[in-house]
Amino acid sequence: MDILFLRDFRLDLIIGIYEWERKIPQPVKLDLEIGLPEHKAGETDDVVDTIDYGAVANRVKDSLVNRPQPIALVEAVAEHVAQIILNEFGAPWVKVSVTKFAIVRGVKELGITIERGTRN
Repeated sequence: MDILFLRDFRLDLIIGIYEWERKIPQPVKLDLEIGLPEHKAGETDDVVDTIDYGAVANRVKDSLVNRPQPIALVEAVAEHVAQIILNEFGAPWVKVSVTKFAIVRGVKELGITIERGTRN
C-alpha cells in the first residue's frame, strides 16, 4: 500500500474539557497517514490518480476551524478527521495523530493516534 502523509499540520483550535481551555484557540498538531486506493499516480504522474493532499488539508482545516460547536476531546478530533478522509476522499485506511501541547504540568505533549479502515 502506498501511504500519503501530512506531518506537523498545525491548527489553532478551541479544544478541551476545562473551561480555561475553551476560552482561546490553542495550537494542535495533526499527523496524517493516508492509504491510497491505488498506486497509479507513480506511473501516470497525474493528481487524478491519487488523493490530493492540498484538498485534504483544506477540508480538514475548514471542518475543524469553522465548526459551530468546538470539539472537546482529542479522540473526537481524530475520529472526525479519519471519517472525512475515509468517506470524502475514498482512502481505504488512515492513521490520525492529534497532539496538544503543555496542557498538563510536566507533560510537553499529549494526544492520541487512531487507525481506521483496512490496511492492505
